Amino acid sequence: MDPTCSAESIYNLIPSDLKEPPQPPRYTSVFKAAVKNDMKKSKTSMKTMGPAKVEVPSPKDFLKKRSKEKVLPPKKKFDWNEPRKPPVPLRTDHPVMGIQSGKNFINTNAADVIMGVAKKPKPVYVDNRTGDKHDLETSGLLPKYIHKKDYGVTPEYICKRSEELKKAQEEYDHYIQENLKKAAMKMLSDEERDAVLQGLKKNWEEVHKEFQALPVFIDSLPKKVRKQKLEGEMKQLEHDIGIIEKHKIIYIANKK
Repeated sequence: MDPTCSAESIYNLIPSDLKEPPQPPRYTSVFKAAVKNDMKKSKTSMKTMGPAKVEVPSPKDFLKKRSKEKVLPPKKKFDWNEPRKPPVPLRTDHPVMGIQSGKNFINTNAADVIMGVAKKPKPVYVDNRTGDKHDLETSGLLPKYIHKKDYGVTPEYICKRSEELKKAQEEYDHYIQENLKKAAMKMLSDEERDAVLQGLKKNWEEVHKEFQALPVFIDSLPKKVRKQKLEGEMKQLEHDIGIIEKHKIIYIANKK
């Protein structure tokens, strides 16, 4: 047995420093930066407790056809002899210098302030305890419309329409009267109209009383026919009463 092999051990064949295998790199999205920017933009726009107030466009300012096209200036005839730029000043030309004004601007400004009308303060209103001020004229709290010249005045078109309706009614009444004279019709007076109306109402009460006296159970044909007859009479009386109450002027034909 070789003495050099006795010192060797099987444990010496095991490596002492064990290294863990390298881990693969973590996945990183290529859209990470874009998502961060979008999140910052959305957060910045909501810092004022909601989106910023933008003025709503007026419906009258709608986009018209060819309104975005650029309009060219009118065409001019080119002249080669026309100078394009002003001439260069000569060497002998000198600017005007040494001009002074004798106006006293301090005294003039002081006189304007003294003689001027004092500026009125702008009316404002405060809506909370911290003293936030807002314009009062545009708030709608001032009764501005009642001070107009035409406030409470009937518009001209309504007056004109009323006159036209009145004129048409007069022409219609005149036409009716002429036709009634031709047809020999008679107009009922208020007393006669009230008497007819009271008579119709009395007849309706009598028919209604007779209708209520009918039996609850209709078991025969004559009872059914009588019930239908009373209902028809009540319906006709109600129709006549409604017509007389609706029309104040009633004409009837004269008996010959």
